[in-house]
Amino acid sequence: MSALAEGAVLGGYARRRWRGSESPLAVERFVICGCGDELTPVADRAALIARWTNTARELVDAPANLMSPADLADRAVKFDHLVTEIIDPISTGLGALAAVGASSPIPPRLIVLRHAPPGAPATPRLALIGKAVTFDTGGYFLKPQSDIVRQKADMAGGAAVAAALGAIAELGLPLSVTGVVPACENMLSGSAIRPTDVITTAAGLTVEVNNPDAEGRLILADALWFARRDGATHIVDLATLTGAMRAGMGDVFAGVFSPDPDWREVVVQAGNASGDLAWPWPLHPRYRSLIESTVADLRNTSGKNFGFPIVAATFLQQFAGDGPWAHVDMLGPALLDEDRGDALGAGASGYGVRMLVELVTRLSAATTA
Repeated sequence: MSALAEGAVLGGYARRRWRGSESPLAVERFVICGCGDELTPVADRAALIARWTNTARELVDAPANLMSPADLADRAVKFDHLVTEIIDPISTGLGALAAVGASSPIPPRLIVLRHAPPGAPATPRLALIGKAVTFDTGGYFLKPQSDIVRQKADMAGGAAVAAALGAIAELGLPLSVTGVVPACENMLSGSAIRPTDVITTAAGLTVEVNNPDAEGRLILADALWFARRDGATHIVDLATLTGAMRAGMGDVFAGVFSPDPDWREVVVQAGNASGDLAWPWPLHPRYRSLIESTVADLRNTSGKNFGFPIVAATFLQQFAGDGPWAHVDMLGPALLDEDRGDALGAGASGYGVRMLVELVTRLSAATTA
């Protein structure tokens, strides 16, 4: 019953909503007969989560000129049942987010969405962090034509987090959850980060930028610091971070990294149970030396031709603070290929929404048991 309701809503999503002409006819109502009193809530819940998954898909599929950091913030503040705060990273010391976002005439934002239901336990306090680079040119490491046309989707992690918070709030799940979405554009301009620039992150660590196209980990570094300072005991970040993850896993699985095997398994299981398939990846201290810099505390890439997803996760680990943290590299399944040749179709998948709602559902059940 759950699969029927979910499939009906996800299958009814229309990517052509920006057409100037009249949209083609679509299904207006889908009736599942024989649900009964016991199964109706199950179908309703599945349809609700699928509807929010479609919200994430719409945010990602939107043209970059219509879904800038400002536009994303405007959408987020309209979500019901959430307390939303839009933070200026420049005036609040979020140096990495400010540096990346300085490349664009549209200022960067840190979007914070809070679900704090009455009676929620003091712990855990979960933070969900999503990378939202609404367009990524690669900066001075300009992307090739074949890749740059996909870069409006570099905000899929942030879209998933924002939509998941909407679903969590509408479901009324009894757990304190904060969504943290660093939003910016990574453009090629006179104010863009140059290779070899050194920036100071919100955590105080300095970073030598040896690859301006590895900007996602920079803005996530500030978001991780913000989430811990805000009181998060547990963190999950989602990001379309490395092309190597897509090369290794295709558009089916995301990779999950964590120094805490138990927390990593919790996230992986939530993904697989919900349909957002996930696979555990290694994270070992020996990778740390690859991001040593001769001029700063860290460099943002290793400069070597291997281990890209693990090196990226290792960089993020330096900012994750104390307590369970997991990183989900979702570049593959976030945007499905045009030529898949199966029923899933193409475009934004909404990956991550179902995973995060399932994670909060399980944590809520464990807390109240």
